[in-house]
Amino acid sequence: MNEDTNAIVREYLVNKTILTAVVGTRIYPPRLPENTILPAISFFTRGGTSSPYIPPLPEPSVQFDCWAKEYAGAPSSASVRARQVYRALYDVLQGIQREVVIVPSGTYIIWSAIEEVQGQDLVDSDIQGYFRTLAFFKFMIKAT
Repeated sequence: MNEDTNAIVREYLVNKTILTAVVGTRIYPPRLPENTILPAISFFTRGGTSSPYIPPLPEPSVQFDCWAKEYAGAPSSASVRARQVYRALYDVLQGIQREVVIVPSGTYIIWSAIEEVQGQDLVDSDIQGYFRTLAFFKFMIKAT
């Protein structure tokens, strides 16, 4: 499979209202565009495995950065926190099975998505006032 797994994952995510209620369609591979309005998500395929027995069944590992202007322990306010973005992402990914995704290059099935590493709250040292929760998910995707 030579398909862009980032495009497949993004198409799945932008069609989930639990997530778009929090970030809209601000879901970007491989990183946030300059001056992105927060909250938002950036992600990229960082590696993974493929089955030598079923070649068109890659298992990409995807890094997600859930961005906001407030961190997990911030005092209560109307702002969305990075951890809230992560929780919405977790809710739409963890344990999914057999989700059909259509992109311009074809139809795919996300057979599964499993969290590899739980969300980690981080402060971005390069961009003041940007907080993120970092998480990793492993996917199994198949062309139909």
